[in-house]
Amino acid sequence: MKAVERTRSLPALLAAALLAACAVLWAPAPHAVADSDLSTIGRALRENPVYVDPAASAQLSAADAATLAKRIKGADKPLFLVVLPADHPTKSLFTDLRTATGITGLYAVRLGDRFDARADSSVLPRSAVQNLVTSVRGDRDARTQLTDFSDRAVANMGGSAPSGWGSSGNGGGVSTTALVATAAVVVAGGAGAYALVRRGRRRREEEQRAALERLRVVVDEDITAFGEELDRLEFHPAEPGADDAMRADYERALDTYEQAKSLMAAARRPEDVRAVTQALEDGRFALAQLAARREGRPLPQRRPPCFFDPRHGPSVADAVWTPPGGAAREVPVCAADQARLADGRDPMVREVDTDYGRRPYWDAGPAYGPWAGGYFGGGLLPGLLVGTLLGSMMATPSYAADYGTGYGDFGAGGYDGGDVSGADFDPGDFGDFGGGGGDFGGGGDFGGGGDFGGNF
Repeated sequence: MKAVERTRSLPALLAAALLAACAVLWAPAPHAVADSDLSTIGRALRENPVYVDPAASAQLSAADAATLAKRIKGADKPLFLVVLPADHPTKSLFTDLRTATGITGLYAVRLGDRFDARADSSVLPRSAVQNLVTSVRGDRDARTQLTDFSDRAVANMGGSAPSGWGSSGNGGGVSTTALVATAAVVVAGGAGAYALVRRGRRRREEEQRAALERLRVVVDEDITAFGEELDRLEFHPAEPGADDAMRADYERALDTYEQAKSLMAAARRPEDVRAVTQALEDGRFALAQLAARREGRPLPQRRPPCFFDPRHGPSVADAVWTPPGGAAREVPVCAADQARLADGRDPMVREVDTDYGRRPYWDAGPAYGPWAGGYFGGGLLPGLLVGTLLGSMMATPSYAADYGTGYGDFGAGGYDGGDVSGADFDPGDFGDFGGGGGDFGGGGDFGGGGDFGGNF
């Protein structure tokens, strides 16, 4: 009897799903209301990337909103734009909006003449969100501000547009036959879609394994170089003049060396390498502190490693450098490369093997993003890598899906941009990042007990 019930359960489930799909398709469009509640906004954003509250329609016309929506859909990025009146409630606005929408992405809100944004870390790191917001804060006009923000955001963020944006309503009627047929296709296509997702995941896993093996060669070289530094150190904890601080520096360097080897042995994905290079960077700084103590010099300031080759150790200054075909930027450099640049010579650049021969690591491919991210961190990399091959690749959705989440922020989250995660997201991504990025154009922070730009 139970077997019969199980046999009948599939048609019953299909029928229920068909009825539910029809109910959704036949449901009348919600009437526009002023001061829209977040549920209304969430439903709207699941179908279209731009939402304008009726009470804020003077800020952005329907034509401009449609143009923005078309650009975002064409870029295939999970970017959501919301325009609200100045007096809309702000308490927990981003967290509640993200929960109501249920989709991993970048959320930007224009509230009156003020503007801010938040994102899931799998789509864009907090530092990058903050920089994007700051870059458009001088735009007073809503259309200009949202257009500028959208253009810059889609060039840097990861992920793909949610499937719900695949088509837009035209306001016209649809035949019952078409609705039923569409619902049937939705139900019948579920199993096929699931199979495609599984195949896609297997393909990404294979690509990640191949990328990790290529990256492993470079990381092993780094670990070996650090081990050789330890061998050349000629320091013994019991030597005359050694004190507890020196011994602590030495032990930390030894510990990070062992930690780096252990982490690399356990690495399964390219983004796992970030922890390895973080450990090596910490170990080299410990050696720099030890050298200063032994020589009686002031302790060095904690700085990022030399940009041209992290094996050179901690940087001592920032120097202006212009990559071939790129724009000038300041990069952290070691003393030797600082002298070379000052003399008009080329720095000692870290090169790696590629399909086209030896190339600088920033022109070698996307797998080196986690490696660089561990050394330099997410906040520093955008300025260092802009205009390079690696910097361009890190701004693409495929990079974010395969190797991590933007400039060095290589999390292991389970949802890529555009995925439906519901309430399963990190609310910390939507909270305060360093005071909300300062004041908000047109009136400071959102104050008044609101959390827009403050704590959630």
